[in-house]
Amino acid sequence: MQLFTTVPVGGVPGAGQLFSELEAAGYDGAFTYETSHDPFLPLVAAAERTTTLRLGTGVAIAFARTPMVLAMVGRDLQDASRGRFTLGLGSQIRPHITRRYSMPWSRPAARMRELVLAIRAIWDAWDGTAPLDFRGEFYTHTLMTPVFNPGPHQFGRARLHVAGVGPKMVAVAGGVGDGLVTHPFATRQSLEQLVLPALGHTPPGFELVVVCMVATGATGADLDASVEAARGQLAFYGSTPAYAPVLDLLGRGDLHQRLNALSKEGRWDDMTALVPDDVVESIAVVGRRDEIAGLVLERVSGIADAVSIECTRRPDPTHFADVVADLRARLAGATAGPPQ
Repeated sequence: MQLFTTVPVGGVPGAGQLFSELEAAGYDGAFTYETSHDPFLPLVAAAERTTTLRLGTGVAIAFARTPMVLAMVGRDLQDASRGRFTLGLGSQIRPHITRRYSMPWSRPAARMRELVLAIRAIWDAWDGTAPLDFRGEFYTHTLMTPVFNPGPHQFGRARLHVAGVGPKMVAVAGGVGDGLVTHPFATRQSLEQLVLPALGHTPPGFELVVVCMVATGATGADLDASVEAARGQLAFYGSTPAYAPVLDLLGRGDLHQRLNALSKEGRWDDMTALVPDDVVESIAVVGRRDEIAGLVLERVSGIADAVSIECTRRPDPTHFADVVADLRARLAGATAGPPQ
């Protein structure tokens, strides 16, 4: 199992050092996500300061960009990292796409599927596999003159992961993506009952990346602070209708309704107090520093090809290096099996 993390990046300054530290901490891969800064630019600095660490977006907002723009930035970062880049794409939700990005929104699963196929068609044209003649419902790409063609990929194509929550988007990831990135607002039960059935059969090499929100600390006060940070993040997520099925499985569908109502009033601080401890402990992985690795593995074993651990509202100053070492030791022990 690969060990990843998703980190908040405050723009380009310091990104090279941050990703260098993550590589030294023992991660297999580290990913940016798109909130208040561009998710791609920091990875240029990261590529220059790392040698083995897989780099990627976890995720960039797909519908804020065209397939040509995404094909180009994916190609450039694959070159910059010498073959270590993963283009992770997510749909976001309608209000952000239409009101924040001023871009069209319709049938997101169908649009994502076509967008991924369009990116692949553009890469085919650059690799000389086929002329550019992509004609879809949402995107059309039929012009590629030599001056705009960068030529064949030198380091192979970037992996292309799709983030999915609902069954339709999860199925898109399984059908046209190289991997699925789950949302941290999930339980083992929701992964088994909602995600895996929708994903269906996947081809060899497909990566199921399970993202775990961890709340951990070495002392009681430290753990309590991490739990409160997770509680605030879960309150924000829980107000979004797309994540309501996870609460429904917990028998807490009413919590979504209450959080959603407060979010519409802009009462973000009041929302956190509504999330009870049992919900925090079911969705986040909660435990002491010396036990959190085992709890993470309990959440994802038998499901994930890679696990991404994160606590984006309270980043760990050591990048969970001790947790990563513990995870590696436990995984090595499981691979070795019992003594003969």
